[in-house]
Amino acid sequence: MITHVAFWALAVVAVLAGAAVFIVDSMARASYALAVSFIAVGLQVLLMQQNYVGVVTILMMVMEMAVMAVYMVMFMGMNPALMPMSMVHDNRHALAVSIGVFVLLAAGVLLVPWPTRRGTPPVGVTQALGEELMGPKMLAMAGVGAVMAATIVAGVVLAAHRTRYDRFGDDLRRRPADDPQPGGVGR
Repeated sequence: MITHVAFWALAVVAVLAGAAVFIVDSMARASYALAVSFIAVGLQVLLMQQNYVGVVTILMMVMEMAVMAVYMVMFMGMNPALMPMSMVHDNRHALAVSIGVFVLLAAGVLLVPWPTRRGTPPVGVTQALGEELMGPKMLAMAGVGAVMAATIVAGVVLAAHRTRYDRFGDDLRRRPADDPQPGGVGR
């Protein structure tokens, strides 16, 4: 009973946080709302005893939002919590497409016959799922993940030779910014 209540509570959190992505007015808030939505989905997957997929979903979303925040600050030179923005463009068409997709998916859920289980699940469901997804290459994929993270950090360090602190000073109040002028150096 508690598992069912937790599942449906997480479903409500996931849907509301997903909707908040399109309601809030800053990129940081939209990122946090998206992370909360996917974390709720990851927790639902954990409730279904799919530990590997649930934990990977949660870790992946937390890291994705962290990387996105780094890119927002480093490359865009912005404070993502304070910059107003909208995640919705072309409201009329977006609403029509989203309603159409919802109706299509709901019809699929209600009209398509669901398969019945054949056989019994293996004793170690998580291990079997990991083996099915990655096979014997799991250790190599873990190493590739570390190399990819190091590459992202190195790319940011090499690409962003000037940060917002260089442009605006330590208190970020310098106006105008000390940006390089065409054909010359900064002011």
